[in-house]
This record gives sequence, C-alpha cells and structure tokens, in this order.
Amino acid sequence: MPDASRLTQSRPAAALYAAALSLVVLAAAGAAGLVLHQPWLFPSLGPTVMLFFESPSQQASRPANALIGHAVGLLAGVAMLYAFQLQDSPPAPVGGLTPAYLLAGALSVALTTLVLTLLKTPHPPAGATTLIVSLGILTAPAELASMAGAIVLITVVGWGLNLLFGVRPGKEEG
Repeated sequence: MPDASRLTQSRPAAALYAAALSLVVLAAAGAAGLVLHQPWLFPSLGPTVMLFFESPSQQASRPANALIGHAVGLLAGVAMLYAFQLQDSPPAPVGGLTPAYLLAGALSVALTTLVLTLLKTPHPPAGATTLIVSLGILTAPAELASMAGAIVLITVVGWGLNLLFGVRPGKEEG
C-alpha cells in the first residue's frame, strides 16, 4: 500500500492525487447514472469530491458531514419547493427566475445553513444541492432518490479510497 505521507508531501503529488481520485469517484457516479438512466452526476458532487481529496483534514470534508449536509439540503430544497407550490412549475433555468423561486432558493440555503450550523456539521456543497431542488432542476422522486444514491456512492468510494491511501477524514495534518 502506498505511503500517504509521500502522496501529500509535494504540491504536484497532492494535486495529482486529488485530481486522479476526483476523476475516479465522479466517473463512478456518472457510470451509475448511465446504467440507471438517472441523474447520478450533478453539480454539488464536484465540490464535495474536491473537499474529500484536496482538504481531507477539514471538518467539512468528513464523510458524516457530507451525508448529513446533502440530506439536509435535499430536504430543505423539497420543503421550499412545496412551500411555494413550485413542484409543477417549469424549473427556474427554463421558465425563468420568479419571485417564488427566488424565495424558495434563498430560504432553502438559509435553512440548510441554519440546520448544519446548529448540528455543527458544515458542508458547503450542500448549498448547491438545496438549490438544485428548490429551483426545480431535479425534483421527481426518482431524481431525488438518485441524488441521495449518488451522494452515498461518492462518499463511500471517496473515503474508501482515502483510507486505502492512508488519508483519514477530519484529522488535522501535523
């Protein structure tokens, strides 16, 4: 097994490590999406994977933070989508940003931030997840299930790879 300290001692080695594992993990999510014909690759996965491999010692990079953060984001997005009765409207990028979408989006991020701060589980990419839902981009039950599945997949594979290479989540580097 490779020595993780050597992987992260130099900037080029750390960059290659982060880039290669980001590629592997996002390709796995995309491949699952291709097989299942569902959106298993969406914008908030990119920053999550980047945190896993670029900044594994940060609290926001912990697997629990990723899982809790995105779950809260999904739920807040759905709550605001329904609170503003947008579930049957065209998504904001298609039909245009309306006052209702503006409020749903802003409130969903505020709610996600509130809950994650109270729980002491920061994970900034969850803000993108909640906007994807509250702005109507992915809202069907199958799409929401796919988002949840992809989040679990990238977290398990991402941290499995980090552990394989001796990188521990949320441990400050000395």
